[in-house]
Amino acid sequence: MWTSVFWRSAAERALKTLAQTLVAVLGADGIGLLNAPWTAALSAAGMAALLSLLTSVASSGPVGDLGTPSLVSTRRSRLD
Repeated sequence: MWTSVFWRSAAERALKTLAQTLVAVLGADGIGLLNAPWTAALSAAGMAALLSLLTSVASSGPVGDLGTPSLVSTRRSRLD
Protein backbone atom coordinates (compact mmCIF):
# COMPACT_ATOMS: atom_id res chain seq x y z
CA MET A 1 0.00 0.00 0.00
CA TRP A 2 2.92 2.34 0.48
CA THR A 3 4.14 2.27 -3.12
CA SER A 4 3.40 4.62 -5.97
CA VAL A 5 2.42 1.61 -8.10
CA PHE A 6 -0.34 0.74 -5.65
CA TRP A 7 -1.75 4.29 -5.65
CA ARG A 8 -1.58 4.60 -9.43
CA SER A 9 -3.42 1.31 -9.81
CA ALA A 10 -5.99 2.26 -7.16
CA ALA A 11 -6.56 5.65 -8.80
CA GLU A 12 -6.99 4.00 -12.20
CA ARG A 13 -9.58 1.57 -10.79
CA ALA A 14 -11.42 4.42 -9.05
CA LEU A 15 -11.49 6.49 -12.25
CA LYS A 16 -12.83 3.54 -14.25
CA THR A 17 -15.50 2.98 -11.58
CA LEU A 18 -16.46 6.66 -11.71
CA ALA A 19 -16.84 6.54 -15.50
CA GLN A 20 -18.82 3.29 -15.46
CA THR A 21 -21.18 4.56 -12.77
CA LEU A 22 -21.70 7.87 -14.53
CA VAL A 23 -22.59 6.10 -17.78
CA ALA A 24 -24.90 3.69 -15.95
CA VAL A 25 -26.77 6.42 -14.05
CA LEU A 26 -27.13 8.72 -17.05
CA GLY A 27 -27.97 5.86 -19.41
CA ALA A 28 -30.61 4.41 -17.11
CA ASP A 29 -32.87 7.42 -17.55
CA GLY A 30 -32.57 7.41 -21.32
CA ILE A 31 -32.88 11.19 -21.45
CA GLY A 32 -31.06 13.83 -23.43
CA LEU A 33 -27.69 15.22 -22.42
CA LEU A 34 -29.08 18.63 -21.49
CA ASN A 35 -31.89 17.22 -19.36
CA ALA A 36 -29.71 14.75 -17.48
CA PRO A 37 -29.58 14.90 -13.66
CA TRP A 38 -25.88 15.77 -13.63
CA THR A 39 -25.67 16.59 -9.92
CA ALA A 40 -27.18 13.28 -8.85
CA ALA A 41 -25.17 11.32 -11.42
CA LEU A 42 -21.86 12.92 -10.41
CA SER A 43 -22.69 12.39 -6.75
CA ALA A 44 -23.36 8.68 -7.28
CA ALA A 45 -20.26 8.29 -9.46
CA GLY A 46 -18.09 10.11 -6.92
CA MET A 47 -19.34 7.87 -4.12
CA ALA A 48 -18.63 4.76 -6.22
CA ALA A 49 -15.10 6.01 -6.94
CA LEU A 50 -14.49 6.67 -3.24
CA LEU A 51 -15.75 3.19 -2.36
CA SER A 52 -13.45 1.71 -5.01
CA LEU A 53 -10.48 3.52 -3.50
CA LEU A 54 -11.40 2.42 0.03
CA THR A 55 -11.80 -1.17 -1.18
CA SER A 56 -8.29 -1.03 -2.67
CA VAL A 57 -6.88 0.20 0.63
CA ALA A 58 -8.83 -2.33 2.69
CA SER A 59 -7.78 -5.25 0.50
CA SER A 60 -4.13 -4.22 0.20
CA GLY A 61 -2.88 -6.42 3.04
CA PRO A 62 0.78 -6.59 3.96
CA VAL A 63 3.16 -5.69 1.14
CA GLY A 64 4.35 -8.78 -0.67
CA ASP A 65 1.36 -11.00 0.08
CA LEU A 66 0.24 -12.95 -2.94
CA GLY A 67 -2.75 -11.31 -4.59
CA THR A 68 -2.35 -7.83 -3.12
CA PRO A 69 -2.81 -5.04 -5.68
CA SER A 70 0.75 -3.73 -5.23
CA LEU A 71 2.31 -7.14 -5.89
CA VAL A 72 0.03 -7.91 -8.85
CA SER A 73 0.75 -4.51 -10.43
CA THR A 74 4.49 -4.90 -9.92
CA ARG A 75 4.51 -8.32 -11.55
CA ARG A 76 2.48 -7.04 -14.48
CA SER A 77 4.85 -4.14 -15.08
CA ARG A 78 7.82 -6.50 -15.09
CA LEU A 79 6.15 -8.69 -17.70
CA ASP A 80 5.32 -5.79 -20.04
